[in-house]
Amino acid sequence: MTVIKNAKVLLNDELVQRDVQYKDGKIVAISKVIDDTNDRYFDAKQAFLTAGLIDVHVHFREPGFEYKETIATGSKAAARGGFTTVIAMPNLNPVPDNPKLLADQIQRNTDNGLIHIAQYGAISANLTATKISDIKGMAEAGAAAFTNDGKGVQTADTMLQAMQAAASVNKPLAAHLEDDSLLHGGVMNAGATAQKLELPGITGLAESTQLARDLVLAKATGVHYHVAHISTKESVALVRMAKSAGVNVTAEVSPHHLLLADDDIKSDNALFKMNPPLRAQADREALISGLLDGTIDMVATDHAPHGSEEKSKSFRESPFGITGIETSFQLLYTHLVKSGVMTLATLMKRMVASPAETFQLKAPTNIAVGEVADLALFDLEHESDITVDDFQSLGKNSPFVGWRVFGKTLATWVDGEIVYEDQTK
Repeated sequence: MTVIKNAKVLLNDELVQRDVQYKDGKIVAISKVIDDTNDRYFDAKQAFLTAGLIDVHVHFREPGFEYKETIATGSKAAARGGFTTVIAMPNLNPVPDNPKLLADQIQRNTDNGLIHIAQYGAISANLTATKISDIKGMAEAGAAAFTNDGKGVQTADTMLQAMQAAASVNKPLAAHLEDDSLLHGGVMNAGATAQKLELPGITGLAESTQLARDLVLAKATGVHYHVAHISTKESVALVRMAKSAGVNVTAEVSPHHLLLADDDIKSDNALFKMNPPLRAQADREALISGLLDGTIDMVATDHAPHGSEEKSKSFRESPFGITGIETSFQLLYTHLVKSGVMTLATLMKRMVASPAETFQLKAPTNIAVGEVADLALFDLEHESDITVDDFQSLGKNSPFVGWRVFGKTLATWVDGEIVYEDQTK
C-alpha cells in the first residue's frame, strides 16, 4: 500500500490536511494521520491533492498529424497538467466516422496513452458530409459522444438527423459552432484590433446564429446538446435562456477565452490565433459570469498543438489553435481563484465533477474511500514560470509562455500509478 502524506484536500469547501492511502489502484483510507510501517510514502508537503482533472476537448493528432502531437506526447502533457481523463476529438486522418475506425482509435488510445482517453465519433464522414455517420454503431463501439469539431455543421437537416441519432443512443452531441457563410476569410475577431492590424475579422454571429438554430433543434429532439468552446456574450445569453426553457444543453469554455481578449493582441502574432477567436473584453466578462453562475458547466482546454514552423507564420497563414492542457489549472487558479473571482471548490467542480457527470465518464470526482486513485497534486504556495522547455507536448504554441503562475503540478496518479512527477520540486 502507499500513503500520500501531508496533503491538503478540499472538505466542505475548505482545505484540510489529510493522509490518503491507496492499494491496488483504489483509495482505502483517508485520515489526519496514517502510519503503517508496511506502506510506501509520498510526502505531499502540504500541497493540494484532488481527484484528477478531466478535459472533454483535446486534440492528440494521431493518426495523421504526428508532427504536431502523438497520443503518447499528448497524454504526457495531460498528466503534467494534472489531467487523468480526457475525451479526444475526431479530426484525424482517417477520421473515426464509422464503427471500425472508431474502435481502432479507441484501441490506439489505450495502447499509447498514459491516462484514460475516451473518444469522440464524427457526426458525418470527413467532418463535412451532409449524410450522418452510423452513430448507433459507433456508440456500440464505445464512442463517448459525437462531434464534427473543427467544422460547423452547415445544414439544419444534418444537425437534426445527428441529434435524433445521438438522442436514440443517449449520447451527447457536441457542436463546433461556425457558419461558413459568415466567415469571409476571417482570422481573428472582427473589431478594432483586426482593423488596426489590417486583418480580416470573424463576426461573433458566425457562432451565435448557429447556436440559436441548434437550440431550437435540441429542444425538439431532447438530445443532450453540448456547446464546445463558447466565446461570445450572445452565446452565453442564449444558453442561459435555453436552460431556463428546459433545453438539455451544457457548455464549455476554454481558459484562453476566460483570460484573454482581442485587445491583448498587440501584433500579427499567430500564437494568439485560435478558433473561435479571442473576443472583446465584454465577451470575456460574460464568459466568466457564465462560468460562475453555472450557465457554462465546465472548463475544457481545446488543447490544439501545432508545429513551430507553421505557427511562426502570420495570422493569415498560420493554423488556428493553441496548446493548453499543461497550463490550464495554473492559469485559472492564479487569475480566478487567487484573485478572488471564484472559489477553489467552484473551479474544481468545473474541471472535475461537471465534466464527469455531463459526459457520464467513469472517473472519480472526489477523494473518497473506494474511489479509483486518479489523483493530481498541485503546489498552490509557490510561483513558477510557464516555459516551453518544460512542455511535454510537441506543441509549443502558447500565448501564455512567460506568465508567472501558482498551482504547478507536482505529481499525477492514474489507477494508483504515478504517471507524472515534477523533478524540480
